[in-house]
Amino acid sequence: MHDLTGFQRDLLYVAAGLDEPNGLAIKDELEQYYEKEIHHGRLYPNLDTIVDKGLVEKGEIDRRTNFYSVTRRGRREIEARREWEDQYVDELLTESE
Repeated sequence: MHDLTGFQRDLLYVAAGLDEPNGLAIKDELEQYYEKEIHHGRLYPNLDTIVDKGLVEKGEIDRRTNFYSVTRRGRREIEARREWEDQYVDELLTESE
């Protein structure tokens, strides 16, 4: 996951948190988080990148709509990333409770 952009990592996290979302559902979630519009020209090439890296699978709902599901590799990468993050911020987060 070290070679993903922050946006690609966010795409992966959102795809993992939703049940086989389509691109527009992912887009809606990220627009709420970023508080700005995400253009299709940014969204779909980045989704294709995480598909190409084997982190997400793309399936077809109908001829116009795809769904995305996180692969086992994608889940392992998320877990590894969270462990890496925890070594730096876990103590900070527990201090604030």
